[in-house]
Parts: sequence; C-alpha cells; structure tokens
Amino acid sequence: MKKVKSDELRSEYKREDLGQGVRGKYFESYQKGTNLVLLSPDVAKVFPTEKAVNEALRNLIHLAQKSANLTERSTGHAKNLHAS
Repeated sequence: MKKVKSDELRSEYKREDLGQGVRGKYFESYQKGTNLVLLSPDVAKVFPTEKAVNEALRNLIHLAQKSANLTERSTGHAKNLHAS
C-alpha cells in the first residue's frame, strides 16, 4: 500500500491508515490528576498563557470566598437584629 502525502482530507479513511493505537497511553497522566481544558478562542485571547489563566482563576476563587464570608456574617447579624 502506497502512503499518500497530502494536506487535504480524504473522503474516507481505513483503520490501517491511522496507525497502531496504544491502549492506556494517557492513563498514567490521568491518574496524576492532569486536567486539560480547551479554552474558547475569545477567552484564549485574554488569557494567552497557563499562568494567566491560573492567576485569574485563583483571584476569582479568592473573591468568591471573600464574598461568601461577608454574606454569612451579614446574614447572621441581620437575624440577631430582627430577633431583638
């Protein structure tokens, strides 16, 4: 069988054209907790690096936790005021 070298997609592929598959190729990295996320193009423009994405998410987590703590305190305080 002759190998076809072309940048164009064929209308049909045969299994043998795709090469030998390797079962469990990424299992070890999966077990380690590696998490790959595909960013939408508009998001990738704003956060072009892994570092930028992680920093933004950490800031968002911090802000959410800070906001949740404020809500818990103010809700508890309001209950005490209404009970008096």
